[in-house]
Amino acid sequence: MFNNNRGFTLVEMLIVLLIISVLIILIVPNLGGRSAEVNEKGCDALKSLVQGQVDAYYLENNDYPTSINDLKSKGYITNDQTKCPNGKSLVLDGNNNVKIGN
Repeated sequence: MFNNNRGFTLVEMLIVLLIISVLIILIVPNLGGRSAEVNEKGCDALKSLVQGQVDAYYLENNDYPTSINDLKSKGYITNDQTKCPNGKSLVLDGNNNVKIGN
C-alpha cells in the first residue's frame, strides 16, 4: 500500500545526541561552582537576619544576648537558624556582632 518512510535516520539521531552531550558537558561543571556561591550568599543573608534579631533582643531587654543560644531559647530564632547551609555555625563576638564560626 503506502510506503511512507518519514522519520529520522540513524545519522541524524547521532548528531542530535552529540549536540545534547556537548551542551551537558558545558553546563554541568558550572552548576557545581554555583552551589558554593549560593551557600555563601545564603549564609550572609542568615547572618544579617540573626544580627537583626540581636538588635531586636536588645530593644526588648535593654541588654545584648550572651550567645546565639539566648536568641534561640527566647524564640528570636529557630534551631535551623543557628547554622548556615554549608554547616558553619553562627556566633556572637565580643562586640555583639554575628560572625560565621566553624
